Amino acid sequence: MQTLTIDDILVRGKKVLVRVDFNVPMTPDLKISDDKRMVEALPTIKKIIKDGGSVILMSHLGRPKGKPVTEFSLKPVADHLSKLLNQPVKFAADCIGKPAQEAVAGLKPGECLLLENLRFHAEEEKNDEKFARELASLGDVYVNDAFGSAHRAHASTEGVTRFLKPSVAGYLMKKEIEYLSKAVSNPQRPYVAILGGAKISGKIDVIQNLLPKIDVLVIGGGMAFTFFQAQGLEIGDSLVEQEKLGLAKQILDEVNVKHMRLILPVDCVIADRLDNEAQRKVVPSNKIPSGWRGLDIGPETVKIINMEVRRAKTIVWNGPMGVFEMPNFANGTLEVARLLAEATRNGATTIVGGGDSAAAVAQAGFEESISHVSTGGGASLEFLEGKTLPGLGALDTR
Repeated sequence: MQTLTIDDILVRGKKVLVRVDFNVPMTPDLKISDDKRMVEALPTIKKIIKDGGSVILMSHLGRPKGKPVTEFSLKPVADHLSKLLNQPVKFAADCIGKPAQEAVAGLKPGECLLLENLRFHAEEEKNDEKFARELASLGDVYVNDAFGSAHRAHASTEGVTRFLKPSVAGYLMKKEIEYLSKAVSNPQRPYVAILGGAKISGKIDVIQNLLPKIDVLVIGGGMAFTFFQAQGLEIGDSLVEQEKLGLAKQILDEVNVKHMRLILPVDCVIADRLDNEAQRKVVPSNKIPSGWRGLDIGPETVKIINMEVRRAKTIVWNGPMGVFEMPNFANGTLEVARLLAEATRNGATTIVGGGDSAAAVAQAGFEESISHVSTGGGASLEFLEGKTLPGLGALDTR
């Protein structure tokens, strides 16, 4: 990894401005319902505290659209972080201006401060230069540990690096890049990519970037039906992107030329309507009757995926295999989570690319059984597409 990391700098006696991703889900009474992203940031925070630096944390939460909104305040997050760190976490009522400056001025080595929601200011998402400069003035060095926001060129992820040096990666950012780089640069073989989700349009860049690198491509989810239609198969009322049929045919042709294996579902769980309580049955993928739609992969498809996964040394998974939000159509997705956990135990490197796939792994109880579950859905997707993430590209390199 050529990007400088927190291990490359000295923080003793310095104020360290750290961009974290504390965009965590909250209950209606403003309690944190899932603190995974906070827990993942702890190694970086504890490193700074241990080494005698002062920690100034900044994050966004929700979509307040550029103005203060009580339900999106980071104050409950500061309180929860105090428990995770087992020490008080101070809180500034704003991320710039007098409240922030005074809170930072009173910060001692080994102490931790969380600034109020960055997105209470519209300038954050606009990557406003003056706003970025104000943020930068709060610290002596900058650490980006917010992989989940690294695909956005915002003031706190990209703009601030122009005014604060050195700018380095935290431990979470380092871990994300190391694992995802294995998937796109130097994977152990056989290399299997499992891609799902509703639409091919959301994954086309990932498919095209991974095709030259992988040995097996497994397609599931709603996007599979666009490939079926491109082959002239009967898909009933299943989801299909008519405008992407040409693209699907192109990918099918490319797979044939490369002599790689493309696994499409051989059977599907179908329903007579998009409803968890709908009538459902399992049929071959090429025999979906009119009035029915495919909402999950079937048991025979799971067996085929199992055979491929058992042989693999590197597996990347991004996107659910069905309408995962509905319990009656979540089995295929949960089975893939189980298969990846088993492959990990057998020595494979398994990488789950955030979003619904990460949620499925957590729901199935396999979070600790996967080599790496990304904290950034959109960021991991763009990395797998081969794009340079603005928040990562802005950091200093060796």
